[in-house]
Amino acid sequence: MGRNDALETGELTDTSFYILLSLVEARHGYLIMQNIEKLTDGAFTIGPASMYTTIKKLVEAGCIELYGSGTGKKKTYIATEQGLKLLKKDIKRRQQMIEHARQVLNTKGDQTG
Repeated sequence: MGRNDALETGELTDTSFYILLSLVEARHGYLIMQNIEKLTDGAFTIGPASMYTTIKKLVEAGCIELYGSGTGKKKTYIATEQGLKLLKKDIKRRQQMIEHARQVLNTKGDQTG
């Protein structure tokens, strides 16, 4: 499965996940990057090219939309209802992945989490 298919199947890349999470509140590009860096204590950062490519894909998928007039250099985006549903679905998927990993590691005697 290619990266372009991820949104169609409801699986977000880490970049898409953090952008969508940041857009629970309306933000423009620079604020999105700052929010992600703050949220992850600098462990995850997104460059402008990657961010704007992902934003374009999220807009095309109906997960985010322009907020306000959208004119000028700073375009502000916000998550749509569809985007929020996808985010919640992906959070559940990630939680299940973590639970599977814990089960496997616990059977090997490694106490994780």
